[in-house]
Amino acid sequence: MKIHEFQAKAILAAYGVPVPKGEVATTPVEAGRAAKRLGGTVVLKAQIHAGGRGKAGGVVLVSSPQEAEAATERLIGLRLITHQTGPEGRVVTRVLVEERLTISRELYAGIVLDHSVARPMIMASGTGGVEIEEVAANYPERIIRVVVDPATQLQPFHARRLVLGLALPQPAQKAAAGLFQNLYRLFQEQDCSLVEINPLVVTAEGRLVALDAKLTLDDNAIFRHPDLKALRDLDEELPLEVEASRFGLNYIKLDGTVGCMVNGAGLAMATMDLVKLIGGEPANFLDVGGGASAEQIEHAFRILISDRSVNVVLINIFGGILRCDRLAEGVIHAVRSLQVTLPIVVRMEGTNVDQGKRMLAESGLNFITAPGMQEAVEKAVNVYRSAPLIEE
Repeated sequence: MKIHEFQAKAILAAYGVPVPKGEVATTPVEAGRAAKRLGGTVVLKAQIHAGGRGKAGGVVLVSSPQEAEAATERLIGLRLITHQTGPEGRVVTRVLVEERLTISRELYAGIVLDHSVARPMIMASGTGGVEIEEVAANYPERIIRVVVDPATQLQPFHARRLVLGLALPQPAQKAAAGLFQNLYRLFQEQDCSLVEINPLVVTAEGRLVALDAKLTLDDNAIFRHPDLKALRDLDEELPLEVEASRFGLNYIKLDGTVGCMVNGAGLAMATMDLVKLIGGEPANFLDVGGGASAEQIEHAFRILISDRSVNVVLINIFGGILRCDRLAEGVIHAVRSLQVTLPIVVRMEGTNVDQGKRMLAESGLNFITAPGMQEAVEKAVNVYRSAPLIEE
């Protein structure tokens, strides 16, 4: 789960990480008053769940409360389009009004879960203020990486390695070591999948301050943090993804045309890979889980075909806890009640597979079945390719 910058900074501050003084405003008047309290010379930052706000015009420097009001008037309601939002952009509903700092250096600090070793990895770089992916691609030697064993935790020698790699002056080294300790404690205690400060700045006075911050929380652990769950902003999420979460479904919208319904994340990823390999483009990731009911299957189908970019539906199920007859029941009911006219390719194996296939065959509906996964994907991709184009 993603949260806003101002929310992330509040959590960082609670863990002893210095952040700029700031206030959130939802109206120009609120922004003007906040700017006055902060000394007049401030920065306004549009609050959306995406990076690249500065290049898109979402970060504005002002020198007076009056300028703050005028700039906020332009920002609130603006559809901000960045490289992370896609062409649809995100609508700005609030701004963060922050004090302006005199910056001496820009650094990077972050913690991410390294899935290759199943351990947290702390990253630091003396090159901050730009996308860390760009630094990793063009200057990998500029990134210091420290993998932490959860059994032994972050040790002082880890922090020293990170600090020395940043080549900080002596007065800032102790503060930096404490900052990395606090970041790791936050990452672990709040069940984060990402903690990122970019840039982490050294001010003209020699202070370390988190000028921008991003926190991503592990969805699988959010039940342990009701206070953090309350920070969720549904307006920042796609409506179909929000609806899917209400029914316990894992759905992610993609840019393709082949709608995929699969049980199990691993099988879903393999199915999407095969769609790409054969020449198609998956329209979504949709994992209905191992124990979905017929009702959940119908909800999943409704969400899948609500995406107008979907031109063919591919169902790939390995029935274990989710029996094939239950899948067939849910799909048949969904197709009838929703009056689906899209081609539907079904591949199923596992518990009660013969009964499930018989139910599909006797339904009177035009399902396309396939004995194996590759055959199903080939049929789905080829059916779409051979279908006549329909102009709306």
